[in-house]
Amino acid sequence: MKLFFTGFLQVFFVAINTFLISNNNLIGVFICSSLISFIWSYNVKKIIFSSFKNHFIYSLGAGLGALLGLMFCINFLK
Repeated sequence: MKLFFTGFLQVFFVAINTFLISNNNLIGVFICSSLISFIWSYNVKKIIFSSFKNHFIYSLGAGLGALLGLMFCINFLK
């Protein structure tokens, strides 16, 4: 479940960051980019030498994170 959540969280912020970049929100981009990099540095250690199953779980979390990140932008940032 941790892999799913960290994959989710990273891509959730990537989706939000894309929206912030397209709207020239400099402070938001800085904060989101910093969070993405922090989460990514944690994720690399956990996923790099793991099993196919763990890669798959991580990817599912990332996919859901992208969808919910987009929904967050549509509902709260527009």
